[in-house]
Amino acid sequence: MIFDVVTIFPELICEYKNYGVIKEAFIKNIAQLNIYNLRDFTKNKHRKVDDRPYGGGSGMIMMAQPFYDAVKFIKEKNQIKEKEKQKVVLLTPRGEKLNQDKLKYFSGIKNIILLCGRYEGVDERVSKSVVDIEISIGDYILSGGELPAMIILDGIIRLLPGVVHCKDSVKLESFENGLLEFPQYTRPPEFMGFKVPEVLIGGNHKEIKKWRDEQSVEITKKRRPDLFDKSF
Repeated sequence: MIFDVVTIFPELICEYKNYGVIKEAFIKNIAQLNIYNLRDFTKNKHRKVDDRPYGGGSGMIMMAQPFYDAVKFIKEKNQIKEKEKQKVVLLTPRGEKLNQDKLKYFSGIKNIILLCGRYEGVDERVSKSVVDIEISIGDYILSGGELPAMIILDGIIRLLPGVVHCKDSVKLESFENGLLEFPQYTRPPEFMGFKVPEVLIGGNHKEIKKWRDEQSVEITKKRRPDLFDKSF
């Protein structure tokens, strides 16, 4: 799977691929990450990528031309013939909210091109000319799209076959069955007066599964009633 990230701060993305299970994905060539500096695609001699907004207002708006040319260059380089297997994603607060289902959908695509905005926003003509989907990671504002891009990369890559060694660890995570994950414990059996539930120590796998299922339901009902209402 090919990931292409377009940003004015490529250094923010570069170190990301050197840690954890994500590092293995790149070593094994399960995933490929290309990082492009948006300034390399500007036609301005000063490598300028932003300008004042039409209609007035504070801040600067990122220009359409550099993004357009960057996407055009990447598509020509990657040569993905099936259009449905290549998606251009703009990271923006007004986009569709990211969730596990969207990450699963993206994990089945051959090429994702992530566009990272900055400043007060991106010229609307970028969305109209080259973007397939706009994605938001939540109802809050960040300085730019680089952190959201890394979140999307991380969420997708760990779903790719061969990245996470234990398949069950992915299947049993929060959101996989519409519920939050049950509580987890490890050694020692008692810490600061808090004991591991007896059912987990007893070795009865049927009772352990029952306990975990019940805990998932209770935790979801208490902490995320919105998820609970969808599941029941």
